[in-house]
Amino acid sequence: MDQSRTTGDKKARTFDFMSMFEETRKNAVERSKKTLEERENSQGQSSPTAKKAHGESTPSEKDIKSVSDLIGPPVPSSTSKNDEEDLIGPPLPPSFLTSNRDDTTKKKNKENDDDEEEEEDSEEEEEEALEKRIPASHEITLEHGSKTVSALGLDPSGARLVTGGFDYDVKFWDFSGMDSSLQSFRMIRPCESHQIKALEYSTTGDMILVVSGSAQAKLIDRDGFEVMECPKGDQYLVDMASTRGHTAMLNCGCWNPKIKEEFMTCSYDGSVRLWDINNDKKHKNIIKPRSQVGRKVVPTCCAYSPDGKLIAAACQDGSIQMWDYKRYIVNVALMNRTAHQNGTDTSCIRFSYDGRVLATRGGDDTLKLWDIRNFKKPLVVANDLFNLFPMTDCIFSPDDKMVVTGISLNKNETTGKLIFFERETLQRVTEMEISNSNVVRCLWHPKLNQIVVGSGDGKVKMLYDPDRSQRGAKLCVVKTKRKVQQVEAMTAQRIITPYALPMFKEERQKSTKKITEKSRQDPVKSRRPDLPITGPGSGGRLAAHGSTLSQYVAQQIVIRKHDERDKDPRAAILRHAEDAEKNPYWVTPAYSQSQPQNILHHAVEDEEEPEEEGPMWKKPKTK
Repeated sequence: MDQSRTTGDKKARTFDFMSMFEETRKNAVERSKKTLEERENSQGQSSPTAKKAHGESTPSEKDIKSVSDLIGPPVPSSTSKNDEEDLIGPPLPPSFLTSNRDDTTKKKNKENDDDEEEEEDSEEEEEEALEKRIPASHEITLEHGSKTVSALGLDPSGARLVTGGFDYDVKFWDFSGMDSSLQSFRMIRPCESHQIKALEYSTTGDMILVVSGSAQAKLIDRDGFEVMECPKGDQYLVDMASTRGHTAMLNCGCWNPKIKEEFMTCSYDGSVRLWDINNDKKHKNIIKPRSQVGRKVVPTCCAYSPDGKLIAAACQDGSIQMWDYKRYIVNVALMNRTAHQNGTDTSCIRFSYDGRVLATRGGDDTLKLWDIRNFKKPLVVANDLFNLFPMTDCIFSPDDKMVVTGISLNKNETTGKLIFFERETLQRVTEMEISNSNVVRCLWHPKLNQIVVGSGDGKVKMLYDPDRSQRGAKLCVVKTKRKVQQVEAMTAQRIITPYALPMFKEERQKSTKKITEKSRQDPVKSRRPDLPITGPGSGGRLAAHGSTLSQYVAQQIVIRKHDERDKDPRAAILRHAEDAEKNPYWVTPAYSQSQPQNILHHAVEDEEEPEEEGPMWKKPKTK
């Protein structure tokens, strides 16, 4: 009897029945030999010839075989320790084992054939259903503003959406509290007159990272109130490690997927900084990307790997650099200097959900996939994807089967598109026309299974499928638009006099709504105004014609006779000219003696004037 135990875990007690049967068979054979020998000795010591005469014989091989046949053939014992450890309970008989082996081999062959057929069918279904997996049968439109939507953020549960744009505003959308009018419940301007570049919820969903065109990133809570503001560094220091914060405009930012108190930002000052929300005085750590020559280079976007072990950044020199989080982050773990064209802004860098593949959206109108295990060459490249914005997204689908990105409007194009690629080959699965402007931002939430797209005309579109998607946009589309409730306000403060006489007591104060309802019931207050009458008015009633001041003035203007002097004042004055010449009375007699003789121009018109030979500067000088 053997007892087998594995390390750490206890198994049931097992017995090797094969060896036990073999031992019993051997013992039985030995016992049969002994019994035959004892019989021979008891019959007497007779010669072997006599024994043969009496028909007696010694135990031969036939007798031994007959005994072994009665007991049964030897059963092969299991010698492998692994089999003994895996067996629990007594083994099956050999005949059953052989029959089972044949059956199992047949079943395995059938199962293998069925698996191959199922794999072929599944591959065909995947090829056919890859486009059908996109939740885009329905859509809703959220109006953010009139300028480009440059930032989108969905919380991990999918209950709220936050949008930011070039108009400096950040809007909050709550799907459970929103109705079919699709209005945001809050709008803030967290960074004054700086464009919003990135918005991202924390892993717990209680805070939002706001990255803008300023040098200071901000943290706000779910309701838009400021929690933390990163400090600004000294602009006059050359070494960025000596400053406590960024000194130039921010480019991108994201949260650590494993450490909920840490986030990362990159800036035009040529540094990538790690921050802790519990310390708002200085950065936690700093990474300084370097060019091939060793000079400072600007990181345009950054990202964490899903397990939080790698930090990746794409730079303006076209390189992609990665650092190991656990090791000393000064040294680069992975790097490719020629990932994209030098001098272009890589707009997005994103890890796949399995953490093996890296997708980059370049400013050189390309989309590239990289394998982290072989980072020298890209796996596949998609070209001719026009890009105008430094924050155009590229994302993976929740099942890691597709890669999605948006394109900007090129010449002679009128519609912005969202393009879906197959992950393995980057072949186009489908294209969707989103709006008449550039497609900048996009999100595909894994829990909601809904796609959010931000475009250049200030609109945010949510694509969903009623059968495949959950919650999100489906909650607010069903609700009807609410009616605006009338605000009730008190007209004045009330003085309470409980023991005053009834004649001095004030009526109980009522709201404006109740006052208007009561006045509607009063026939005097709610009566219709009197109709106009003919003739002079009385009691405020108006006559049909000429009873008002404006009508009277208009009538007098029309009735008054026409006078030409009103039109020509000069003619009105000159009509007295003849009388003034014949009988001068006011001015002329006073100057009659001292008045000089009038010499008019018309009196000398006939005289010949000397002709001028030319200008003075042309006349010759005379001595």
